[in-house]
Amino acid sequence: MPPPLYSQPTIAFIWDFDRTLIPSNQQDPLFEEYGVDAEVFWREVDGLSRFYQARGVKIGRDGAYLLHILTYVKHGIFKGLTNAKLRELGAGIDLAPGIPGFFEETRKRVEENPVYAAAGIAVEHYTVSTGILPMIEGCRLAPYLDGIWANTFIEEQAPPGYLDHLDMVSTEMPISHIGYSIDNTTKTRAIFEINKGVNKNPTIDVNALMGQDERRVPIRHMVYIADGPSDVPAFSILNSQGGKTLGVYTTEPRNNFHQVKQLQEQGRIQGMAEADYRPGKAAHLWLMDSLDQIAEEIAAARAAAVAQIVNPPGHV
Repeated sequence: MPPPLYSQPTIAFIWDFDRTLIPSNQQDPLFEEYGVDAEVFWREVDGLSRFYQARGVKIGRDGAYLLHILTYVKHGIFKGLTNAKLRELGAGIDLAPGIPGFFEETRKRVEENPVYAAAGIAVEHYTVSTGILPMIEGCRLAPYLDGIWANTFIEEQAPPGYLDHLDMVSTEMPISHIGYSIDNTTKTRAIFEINKGVNKNPTIDVNALMGQDERRVPIRHMVYIADGPSDVPAFSILNSQGGKTLGVYTTEPRNNFHQVKQLQEQGRIQGMAEADYRPGKAAHLWLMDSLDQIAEEIAAARAAAVAQIVNPPGHV
């Protein structure tokens, strides 16, 4: 069967956030705003699993820091912290070198190439993060993203019997509970939502049975960029299904380089580069080359489909 003529022309770059699109942790502006020592906070987070295990309670490691943020709110350290405040603090997040300019470069690269443009190729950028959604929404990068997957907080819970009462507008309250939660394994769900087009058409369920030719973005047309072991499940899916994977590192702290190097030695990533996306840098070269490889594949498939078309006989 010949390849489809016009389907699946989208290339998706899927990014981790902390130490990938930004040089540090996105929570830094939050700690600075409230005068909290970041090292103390993260040291406490690292001990939470043991703390709760000793009390017969098991918690998820990836979401433990979210619980601790809520504890800081409850005890008045993050006094009055709301989702609106988190978005406001997001504006203070610094971006990695070359970001967001790199996003625009990729889009121009396919728009200005006549072969790619004729094939209808488009580039989309997503971030899938175990960070905090309103902070990412508030940062300078947000307008350049086609979608964000991250954790959310609820300020006020729906009370019992809420369906039978008018929705009353209340004053803004501090965050009090975790809403949507994402960890290293649910990151893979986001990949399949992009793959099947759930993010563009919510009527499609991520578990819906779909043939590979019916999916909006084939995994072989995806590039996944991240810095840490928490992204191993996502790396694995792309590696096994023809996608491209790049491990990126920051020079500080030094263990960030070490953990990415380990991923490369274990064969979990296809490439490795510093998280610097300016022209001429290794990450820029690797990612642009990957973009061209995928675009050439899409254009070749379209040309092959056109070649299969049999025109009717002409007049003698």
